[in-house]
Amino acid sequence: MIAIDNLSTGKRANVAHLEDTNRFTLVEHDIIMPIKIVEDVAAIYNLACPASPPKYQIDPIHTLRTSIDGSQNMLELARQKSARILQASTSEVYGDPETTPQPESYKGAVNTCGPRACYDEGKRAAETLFYEYRKRHHVDARIARIFNTYGPRMDPQDGRVVSNFVVQALFGVDLTIYGNGQQTRSFCYVDDLIDGLMRLMASTDGVSGPVNLGNPREFSVLMLADMVLEKTRSSSKLRFLDALQDDPRQRRPDITLARTILGWQPSTALTDGLDRMIAHFAQELCCQSKVAVS
Repeated sequence: MIAIDNLSTGKRANVAHLEDTNRFTLVEHDIIMPIKIVEDVAAIYNLACPASPPKYQIDPIHTLRTSIDGSQNMLELARQKSARILQASTSEVYGDPETTPQPESYKGAVNTCGPRACYDEGKRAAETLFYEYRKRHHVDARIARIFNTYGPRMDPQDGRVVSNFVVQALFGVDLTIYGNGQQTRSFCYVDDLIDGLMRLMASTDGVSGPVNLGNPREFSVLMLADMVLEKTRSSSKLRFLDALQDDPRQRRPDITLARTILGWQPSTALTDGLDRMIAHFAQELCCQSKVAVS
Protein backbone atom coordinates (compact mmCIF):
# COMPACT_ATOMS: atom_id res chain seq x y z
CA MET A 1 0.00 0.00 0.00
CA ILE A 2 1.30 3.45 -0.96
CA ALA A 3 -0.06 6.65 0.60
CA ILE A 4 0.68 9.99 -1.07
CA ASP A 5 0.21 13.03 1.18
CA ASN A 6 1.69 16.50 1.44
CA LEU A 7 0.73 16.48 5.16
CA SER A 8 -0.83 19.94 4.89
CA THR A 9 -3.77 18.81 7.02
CA GLY A 10 -2.59 15.39 8.19
CA LYS A 11 0.29 14.13 10.30
CA ARG A 12 2.65 11.19 10.29
CA ALA A 13 1.46 10.10 13.72
CA ASN A 14 -1.82 8.97 12.17
CA VAL A 15 -0.02 6.29 10.14
CA ALA A 16 2.96 5.63 12.42
CA HIS A 17 1.58 2.21 13.33
CA LEU A 18 1.56 1.28 9.63
CA GLU A 19 5.06 2.50 8.77
CA ASP A 20 6.60 -0.26 10.87
CA THR A 21 5.34 -2.83 8.37
CA ASN A 22 6.80 -3.61 4.95
CA ARG A 23 3.33 -3.43 3.39
CA PHE A 24 2.95 0.36 3.71
CA THR A 25 4.86 3.31 2.27
CA LEU A 26 4.16 6.99 2.89
CA VAL A 27 5.33 9.31 0.11
CA GLU A 28 5.35 13.03 0.95
CA HIS A 29 4.20 14.66 -2.27
CA ASP A 30 1.69 17.22 -3.47
CA ILE A 31 -0.53 15.70 -6.16
CA ILE A 32 -0.89 18.97 -8.04
CA MET A 33 2.48 17.86 -9.41
CA PRO A 34 2.76 14.66 -11.51
CA ILE A 35 4.24 11.62 -9.79
CA LYS A 36 5.83 8.41 -11.03
CA ILE A 37 5.06 5.16 -9.28
CA VAL A 38 7.14 2.19 -10.39
CA GLU A 39 5.13 -0.43 -8.52
CA ASP A 40 2.03 -2.08 -9.97
CA VAL A 41 -1.14 -0.34 -8.84
CA ALA A 42 -4.57 -1.96 -8.89
CA ALA A 43 -6.70 0.67 -7.15
CA ILE A 44 -6.37 4.38 -6.36
CA TYR A 45 -8.43 6.24 -3.77
CA ASN A 46 -8.18 9.97 -4.52
CA LEU A 47 -9.00 11.45 -1.11
CA ALA A 48 -6.82 14.55 -1.49
CA CYS A 49 -8.04 18.08 -0.66
CA PRO A 50 -8.75 19.86 2.63
CA ALA A 51 -12.45 19.53 3.44
CA SER A 52 -12.69 22.07 6.26
CA PRO A 53 -13.59 25.64 5.20
CA PRO A 54 -10.97 27.26 7.48
CA LYS A 55 -8.33 24.93 6.01
CA TYR A 56 -9.23 25.14 2.33
CA GLN A 57 -9.71 28.91 2.49
CA ILE A 58 -6.08 29.41 3.60
CA ASP A 59 -4.95 28.95 -0.01
CA PRO A 60 -8.05 28.75 -2.22
CA ILE A 61 -6.08 28.55 -5.46
CA HIS A 62 -4.12 25.56 -4.18
CA THR A 63 -7.40 24.00 -3.03
CA LEU A 64 -8.83 24.39 -6.52
CA ARG A 65 -5.68 22.99 -8.12
CA THR A 66 -5.73 19.99 -5.77
CA SER A 67 -9.17 19.04 -7.06
CA ILE A 68 -8.45 19.75 -10.72
CA ASP A 69 -4.72 19.28 -11.40
CA GLY A 70 -4.44 16.66 -8.68
CA SER A 71 -7.37 14.66 -10.00
CA GLN A 72 -5.99 14.73 -13.52
CA ASN A 73 -2.59 13.53 -12.30
CA MET A 74 -4.22 10.64 -10.43
CA LEU A 75 -6.41 9.80 -13.43
CA GLU A 76 -3.31 9.73 -15.65
CA LEU A 77 -1.66 7.40 -13.14
CA ALA A 78 -4.73 5.15 -13.21
CA ARG A 79 -4.65 5.22 -17.01
CA GLN A 80 -0.97 4.25 -17.13
CA LYS A 81 -1.41 1.46 -14.59
CA SER A 82 -4.82 0.23 -15.85
CA ALA A 83 -5.98 0.77 -12.28
CA ARG A 84 -9.43 1.36 -10.90
CA ILE A 85 -9.77 4.84 -9.33
CA LEU A 86 -12.27 6.35 -6.90
CA GLN A 87 -12.84 10.08 -6.42
CA ALA A 88 -13.80 11.36 -2.97
CA SER A 89 -16.28 14.02 -4.02
CA THR A 90 -18.54 15.82 -1.60
CA SER A 91 -22.08 16.80 -0.72
CA GLU A 92 -20.87 20.38 -1.24
CA VAL A 93 -21.45 19.88 -4.98
CA TYR A 94 -25.14 20.38 -4.11
CA GLY A 95 -24.42 23.84 -2.68
CA ASP A 96 -27.24 25.32 -0.60
CA PRO A 97 -29.87 22.82 -1.74
CA GLU A 98 -33.41 23.66 -2.71
CA THR A 99 -34.57 20.07 -2.15
CA THR A 100 -34.14 17.57 0.64
CA PRO A 101 -32.98 14.87 0.89
CA GLN A 102 -30.44 15.36 -1.88
CA PRO A 103 -30.41 12.59 -4.52
CA GLU A 104 -27.54 12.14 -6.97
CA SER A 105 -29.77 13.51 -9.74
CA TYR A 106 -30.02 16.92 -8.05
CA LYS A 107 -27.90 19.43 -10.00
CA GLY A 108 -27.20 21.73 -7.05
CA ALA A 109 -27.23 25.45 -6.29
CA VAL A 110 -23.58 26.50 -5.95
CA ASN A 111 -22.11 29.99 -5.85
CA THR A 112 -19.15 30.04 -8.24
CA CYS A 113 -17.70 33.26 -6.79
CA GLY A 114 -17.89 32.87 -3.03
CA PRO A 115 -15.59 31.85 -0.16
CA ARG A 116 -16.54 28.17 -0.52
CA ALA A 117 -16.31 28.07 -4.32
CA CYS A 118 -12.67 26.94 -4.43
CA TYR A 119 -13.72 23.68 -2.77
CA ASP A 120 -17.25 23.27 -4.13
CA GLU A 121 -16.42 24.07 -7.74
CA GLY A 122 -13.12 22.21 -7.58
CA LYS A 123 -14.95 19.04 -6.60
CA ARG A 124 -17.56 19.57 -9.29
CA ALA A 125 -14.82 19.99 -11.90
CA ALA A 126 -13.09 16.85 -10.61
CA GLU A 127 -16.30 14.87 -11.14
CA THR A 128 -16.33 16.09 -14.76
CA LEU A 129 -12.73 14.95 -15.22
CA PHE A 130 -13.60 11.51 -13.88
CA TYR A 131 -16.62 11.33 -16.18
CA GLU A 132 -14.55 12.30 -19.23
CA TYR A 133 -11.67 9.93 -18.46
CA ARG A 134 -14.18 7.11 -18.09
CA LYS A 135 -15.89 8.06 -21.35
CA ARG A 136 -12.87 9.01 -23.48
CA HIS A 137 -10.09 6.86 -22.07
CA HIS A 138 -12.11 3.96 -20.61
CA VAL A 139 -10.60 4.45 -17.15
CA ASP A 140 -12.55 2.52 -14.51
CA ALA A 141 -13.40 5.68 -12.54
CA ARG A 142 -15.89 5.85 -9.68
CA ILE A 143 -17.28 8.84 -7.75
CA ALA A 144 -18.47 8.94 -4.14
CA ARG A 145 -20.23 12.03 -2.80
CA ILE A 146 -19.31 12.16 0.87
CA PHE A 147 -21.53 13.87 3.44
CA ASN A 148 -20.27 15.17 6.82
CA THR A 149 -17.92 12.59 8.31
CA TYR A 150 -16.44 12.58 11.81
CA GLY A 151 -14.46 10.34 14.12
CA PRO A 152 -11.22 9.79 16.04
CA ARG A 153 -7.95 11.12 14.59
CA MET A 154 -9.58 14.22 13.17
CA ASP A 155 -7.43 17.28 13.71
CA PRO A 156 -8.70 19.04 16.87
CA GLN A 157 -8.17 22.30 14.96
CA ASP A 158 -10.00 21.01 11.88
CA GLY A 159 -12.61 23.75 12.04
CA ARG A 160 -15.70 21.71 11.22
CA VAL A 161 -18.68 21.65 13.53
CA VAL A 162 -18.23 18.29 15.30
CA SER A 163 -14.55 18.76 16.13
CA ASN A 164 -15.16 22.41 17.06
CA PHE A 165 -17.92 21.54 19.52
CA VAL A 166 -16.02 18.64 21.12
CA VAL A 167 -12.83 20.66 21.63
CA GLN A 168 -14.69 23.71 22.93
CA ALA A 169 -16.73 21.59 25.34
CA LEU A 170 -13.66 19.76 26.66
CA PHE A 171 -11.91 23.09 27.29
CA GLY A 172 -15.02 24.60 28.86
CA VAL A 173 -15.27 27.51 26.41
CA ASP A 174 -18.39 28.67 24.61
CA LEU A 175 -19.60 26.58 21.69
CA THR A 176 -19.69 28.84 18.64
CA ILE A 177 -22.79 28.58 16.47
CA TYR A 178 -22.97 30.45 13.18
CA GLY A 179 -26.48 31.70 12.49
CA ASN A 180 -29.44 30.49 14.53
CA GLY A 181 -28.34 26.85 14.75
CA GLN A 182 -31.36 25.55 12.87
CA GLN A 183 -29.29 24.56 9.84
CA THR A 184 -29.13 20.78 9.56
CA ARG A 185 -26.38 18.28 8.92
CA SER A 186 -26.10 14.49 8.63
CA PHE A 187 -23.14 12.97 10.46
CA CYS A 188 -21.54 9.74 9.22
CA TYR A 189 -19.03 7.91 11.40
CA VAL A 190 -15.69 7.34 9.69
CA ASP A 191 -15.81 3.52 9.87
CA ASP A 192 -19.15 3.49 8.05
CA LEU A 193 -17.82 5.81 5.37
CA ILE A 194 -14.72 3.67 4.78
CA ASP A 195 -16.95 0.62 4.39
CA GLY A 196 -18.99 2.49 1.76
CA LEU A 197 -15.89 3.62 -0.14
CA MET A 198 -14.48 0.10 -0.21
CA ARG A 199 -17.79 -1.35 -1.40
CA LEU A 200 -17.97 1.19 -4.21
CA MET A 201 -14.38 0.45 -5.23
CA ALA A 202 -14.97 -3.31 -5.16
CA SER A 203 -18.30 -3.26 -6.99
CA THR A 204 -18.39 -5.33 -10.18
CA ASP A 205 -21.90 -4.29 -11.23
CA GLY A 206 -20.77 -1.52 -13.55
CA VAL A 207 -21.31 1.11 -10.87
CA SER A 208 -19.45 4.35 -11.50
CA GLY A 209 -21.46 6.90 -9.57
CA PRO A 210 -21.81 9.49 -8.34
CA VAL A 211 -23.06 7.65 -5.26
CA ASN A 212 -24.07 9.45 -2.07
CA LEU A 213 -22.36 8.13 1.08
CA GLY A 214 -23.61 9.60 4.33
CA ASN A 215 -26.00 9.14 7.22
CA PRO A 216 -29.60 9.98 6.23
CA ARG A 217 -30.48 10.99 9.80
CA GLU A 218 -30.73 14.77 10.01
CA PHE A 219 -29.73 16.86 13.04
CA SER A 220 -29.77 20.58 13.59
CA VAL A 221 -26.56 22.21 14.76
CA LEU A 222 -28.32 23.06 18.03
CA MET A 223 -29.20 19.39 18.57
CA LEU A 224 -25.56 18.45 18.02
CA ALA A 225 -24.42 21.11 20.50
CA ASP A 226 -26.81 19.78 23.16
CA MET A 227 -25.56 16.21 22.64
CA VAL A 228 -21.90 17.23 22.95
CA LEU A 229 -22.56 19.27 26.10
CA GLU A 230 -24.43 16.38 27.69
CA LYS A 231 -21.80 13.79 26.83
CA THR A 232 -18.84 15.91 27.96
CA ARG A 233 -20.70 17.19 31.04
CA SER A 234 -19.36 20.57 30.06
CA SER A 235 -20.41 23.88 31.58
CA SER A 236 -19.83 25.63 28.26
CA LYS A 237 -22.50 28.01 26.99
CA LEU A 238 -23.63 28.68 23.43
CA ARG A 239 -22.33 31.73 21.57
CA PHE A 240 -24.17 32.76 18.44
CA LEU A 241 -22.26 34.48 15.65
CA ASP A 242 -23.27 35.82 12.25
CA ALA A 243 -24.17 33.18 9.70
CA LEU A 244 -21.40 32.25 7.28
CA GLN A 245 -21.74 33.14 3.60
CA ASP A 246 -23.07 30.28 1.47
CA ASP A 247 -23.36 27.98 4.50
CA PRO A 248 -25.91 25.31 3.47
CA ARG A 249 -29.21 25.37 5.35
CA GLN A 250 -29.79 21.63 4.90
CA ARG A 251 -27.72 18.52 4.43
CA ARG A 252 -29.34 15.11 4.16
CA PRO A 253 -28.34 12.42 1.68
CA ASP A 254 -30.71 10.23 -0.23
CA ILE A 255 -28.79 6.92 -0.01
CA THR A 256 -31.27 4.79 -1.96
CA LEU A 257 -28.64 4.16 -4.63
CA ALA A 258 -25.98 3.06 -2.12
CA ARG A 259 -28.47 0.76 -0.39
CA THR A 260 -29.61 -0.76 -3.67
CA ILE A 261 -26.35 -1.26 -5.56
CA LEU A 262 -23.83 -1.57 -2.73
CA GLY A 263 -25.96 -3.03 0.05
CA TRP A 264 -24.60 -0.21 2.20
CA GLN A 265 -26.01 1.96 4.91
CA PRO A 266 -24.38 3.44 8.02
CA SER A 267 -24.72 1.45 11.23
CA THR A 268 -23.14 3.75 13.83
CA ALA A 269 -25.52 6.03 15.70
CA LEU A 270 -24.36 9.59 16.30
CA THR A 271 -24.51 9.09 20.05
CA ASP A 272 -22.10 6.12 19.84
CA GLY A 273 -19.74 7.79 17.39
CA LEU A 274 -19.55 10.90 19.56
CA ASP A 275 -18.59 8.78 22.57
CA ARG A 276 -15.61 7.37 20.66
CA MET A 277 -14.57 10.72 19.26
CA ILE A 278 -14.83 12.51 22.61
CA ALA A 279 -12.74 9.81 24.31
CA HIS A 280 -10.05 10.10 21.63
CA PHE A 281 -9.98 13.90 21.71
CA ALA A 282 -9.88 13.97 25.51
CA GLN A 283 -6.82 11.70 25.49
CA GLU A 284 -5.08 13.58 22.67
CA LEU A 285 -5.68 17.01 24.18
CA CYS A 286 -4.51 15.76 27.57
CA CYS A 287 -1.27 14.48 26.01
CA GLN A 288 -0.75 17.76 24.18
CA SER A 289 -1.25 19.69 27.42
CA LYS A 290 1.35 17.54 29.20
CA VAL A 291 3.85 18.13 26.41
CA ALA A 292 3.20 21.87 26.49
CA VAL A 293 3.66 22.00 30.28
CA SER A 294 6.86 19.92 30.23
